[in-house]
Amino acid sequence: MTPDRTFETWNPIIGCTHASAGCDHCYARAIALKLQQQGVKLYADGFRPRTVPSRLDLPFKWRRPRSVFVNSMSDVFHPDIPLSYVKRIFHVIEQCPQHVFQILTKRSSRLASLAHDLPWPDNLMIGVTIESNAVRNRLDDLKQVPARYRILSLEPLLERLAPLDLNGISWVITGGESGPRAHPLNPDWVRDIRDWCAASGVPFWFKQHSEYGGRRPPALLDGRFYHEKPNIRITEPNLFNF
Repeated sequence: MTPDRTFETWNPIIGCTHASAGCDHCYARAIALKLQQQGVKLYADGFRPRTVPSRLDLPFKWRRPRSVFVNSMSDVFHPDIPLSYVKRIFHVIEQCPQHVFQILTKRSSRLASLAHDLPWPDNLMIGVTIESNAVRNRLDDLKQVPARYRILSLEPLLERLAPLDLNGISWVITGGESGPRAHPLNPDWVRDIRDWCAASGVPFWFKQHSEYGGRRPPALLDGRFYHEKPNIRITEPNLFNF
């Protein structure tokens, strides 16, 4: 990704439901319930999944190219979100080639089933979350998607993973769990992933250790930071050609 891009989040969907162990201490659910308690109208229903059509056009308003994380407060491929609305999200991504969008999902089976109903522009990075060996099948689902850039989010990492086949993967991100009840992260689990990435030539990003007693140590592994990124090649339009 271009290093000077501003990072944004874009939430045309809010709310979700428990999918696997990686959801046990969901930060988004905690935020949603707090906003509900504060009387924020959008979160009157707490963490119930629902669309927010008024936010669909937000990327069109960002004139400077940005790296955009899609739905930090939900899951694009949640079964309660209609395919028609997912298509609207993808249409916006297609129409904003100046931005690089990232989508992560735990609903990999639905991702795979809908993959051929959706466009896959080069400015979109699609990925799945794998936090334990119990959900490693998500990688097989991801590889069915005809996207140029596929990514793995191995976080919150809850155990040592058996080796993963990184063929066709553009980026791997890993890290521990955040929050005061975070599961501990063994650095050896992260070293395994780093070494798989090095052997496969895949960029590796170590995001964070788990929190301990409300304190999160620096994201150092063997004395260094790992903040590698893929080189996303997109064609940016003339933003001033009105």
